[in-house]
Amino acid sequence: MGLYAAAASIENNGFTFASKRTANELTRWTRVEPPTANLKPHSTAKAEITINVPRTAQAGERYAVAWAESAAAADATHNIASITRVGVRIYLDIGPGGEPLSDFTIEKMNGTRDKQGRPSATATVHNLGRRSVDLNGTLDLHHGPGGISAGPFHMASGITLAPHETGTITVPLDPGLPDGPWKATLKLRSGTVERTRTATVTLTGEKTTSHTLLYAGAAALATAALALAAVRRHRRSR
Repeated sequence: MGLYAAAASIENNGFTFASKRTANELTRWTRVEPPTANLKPHSTAKAEITINVPRTAQAGERYAVAWAESAAAADATHNIASITRVGVRIYLDIGPGGEPLSDFTIEKMNGTRDKQGRPSATATVHNLGRRSVDLNGTLDLHHGPGGISAGPFHMASGITLAPHETGTITVPLDPGLPDGPWKATLKLRSGTVERTRTATVTLTGEKTTSHTLLYAGAAALATAALALAAVRRHRRSR
């Protein structure tokens, strides 16, 4: 089993690790000891990660992953090679003073339905701090039609925002929910930082639009039928 550090980055609101043993600035400062380990079934081993930051390093965040990798090469018996690895994220912030501020705000919330009528809630989140934030959370619906409530509903997947970056989170909802309106309370967390926002949302979208067109078409047909009946009655009276 190999133990090593490889590059990572934050892209498209996600923590993205590079392929194989791709290096970056942080991995060149990082040493994992021991570099290999031989483990028997159901056994464990300890490894130490040391990061030596040069005095000339520029301020800012760096990202990497400390990996434990087990690989089996293809041979005469096995024609498929396999690689399995698990890792721990490394977030390294360089700068003067203590721990940089971590903070974020929930700026906007909306409800929607996709073309299949499945509802979801979305929110725009802005990272106000100087550290990356890994966001997860839940959404509760209350004060809905007839006073009903629903939830909690969990985010489809967590997102990672770099400092000062803005992203969108999505919370899938129960397909049987009525359109609303609802009071929606969203709670998001990143480490020890938690933020909450409540807003009024309506679960409209493709489903509502198609119903509106259907009702409009039915109304037009009803109007035409009434007009035709009026003409017939007029002719009979004459």
